[in-house]
Amino acid sequence: MLVLRALGLGDLLTAVPALRALRRHLPGHETVLAAPARLAAATAATSLVDRLLPTSAAGRAMPAELDWTGSPPDLAVDLHGNGPPSHLLLQRLNPRRLFAYAHPGTPGVPGPVWRDDEHERERWCRLLGWYGIAADPESLGIPPPPTPSPAPGAVVVHPGADAGARRWPGERFAAVARELRRRGLDVVLTAGAGEKEAARSVAAAAGLPVDTVLGGADGDLPFDRLAALVGGARCVVVGDTGPAHLATALGTPSVVLFGPVAPRLWGPPARPRHRVLWHPAGDDSARPGDAHGTRPDQRLLRITVDEVVDEVVDLLAHAPARPCPDNDGALAPKAFR
Repeated sequence: MLVLRALGLGDLLTAVPALRALRRHLPGHETVLAAPARLAAATAATSLVDRLLPTSAAGRAMPAELDWTGSPPDLAVDLHGNGPPSHLLLQRLNPRRLFAYAHPGTPGVPGPVWRDDEHERERWCRLLGWYGIAADPESLGIPPPPTPSPAPGAVVVHPGADAGARRWPGERFAAVARELRRRGLDVVLTAGAGEKEAARSVAAAAGLPVDTVLGGADGDLPFDRLAALVGGARCVVVGDTGPAHLATALGTPSVVLFGPVAPRLWGPPARPRHRVLWHPAGDDSARPGDAHGTRPDQRLLRITVDEVVDEVVDLLAHAPARPCPDNDGALAPKAFR
């Protein structure tokens, strides 16, 4: 079974409910995920995939080809897109069956109708439901990391994002970190690839030592350390990006800041341990802004430092006990490759 999801960390984690349903439906199949090589550790951590087929493209473009060898897949599942590029990419492998959304450009592919205004987790579960596979969009947990946290009990602040439109200003993150530290909370910062200097600037403005910044030197923080850090955190403060989805998957309390895309499309489930902040100012369309724009979205800029601090403090005072990870049905994988 080949599943195409050649995107980022958040995209992988929003696909966990669909991957879990596929695993349960076809337990005897080897599950292969076509995704970027940098997601190998995160993919293995889900316990839902046997093998990664490395593939990627610039930005969020479609890969030109898949390096598939051997006999055709019994089943190919398009969890990547809804149009001819992803359909044709999988069709070239001659799978016995192809699960995908319908599109007039590929009339030979049956499937349900795509909806723009639909949460990403629900979208892929609905696709599988159309083909007779029950999938629960709330079944999104992954097993807790086996390694200890480098900063247990800290509030994790992640000021980065892969697009400026979803990046709250660094000086505001610094003000939040400074105030939380003043209230006696341990605070650490995380940085992705290329974000080291920006994160260090936030730390300096917050009055935090440079060693409170984890990651960003030669690339992303290794997934095992990031998962251990997020899994052992008291709370994660983050924009609409990968670590927000990791907090959701591990059941860690989170405060997530949204701008150009509505939280009803990409936000955490409506559970007391997760809070979202979003100020559409009358424009509550699903995608009122450009999620990949270079400048901070106005809806994001309407979020104030005091709001974020208040949400964190209230969340820490009232967050319920963490649940056991809802990884029911996740069968033990073969040796991950």
